[in-house]
Amino acid sequence: MSSGQRRGRWSGVPLQDRQTLRRSELVAAGVALLGGAAGPALTVRAVCREAGLTERYFYESFTDRDEFVRAVYDDVCATAMKALMSSETPRDAVEAFVTLMVDDPSRGRVLLLAPEREPVLTKSGAEWMPSFIALLQHKLTEITDPALQAMVATGLVGALTALFTAYLNGRLTATREQFVDYCTDMLLSRAAAR
Repeated sequence: MSSGQRRGRWSGVPLQDRQTLRRSELVAAGVALLGGAAGPALTVRAVCREAGLTERYFYESFTDRDEFVRAVYDDVCATAMKALMSSETPRDAVEAFVTLMVDDPSRGRVLLLAPEREPVLTKSGAEWMPSFIALLQHKLTEITDPALQAMVATGLVGALTALFTAYLNGRLTATREQFVDYCTDMLLSRAAAR
């Protein structure tokens, strides 16, 4: 390599890993753009610009913008599910969710607000909701009646969705600690309902 050449972005990265890394960079750029404070500003060109990649690499991983938007949303949902599944206590779950969705508000806006703004996500949001409800229902071990478990889990997911959306939108002026305490108390009080 001549002294005038700089090492390429993918130098040292095995060829078979490059597409996976480029896809990850595109999804990260999608989270930033889809979850932007001003609302989604997501075009293929904007994503490529944000990721520092060409459109060729975009189309290497995605057939079109709609498939990409769904992939970004699915990535955020899967990350949230993984964090919630590994939580031991209700407080751990709330802390993990706040860390993911409030401390990184772009991610929170993708999960909670993007389905309202992106028609392609209407179905995706509806498909993920039962997974979040089932996860919470599985954690409600003190409630033995399956019908009551399902109602409590559904109500809690709806209430938490509304709380997190309002918190992300700045409509709640609670401190982070107050917010975590309230959500935890709500989970604990409903989990004990019989």
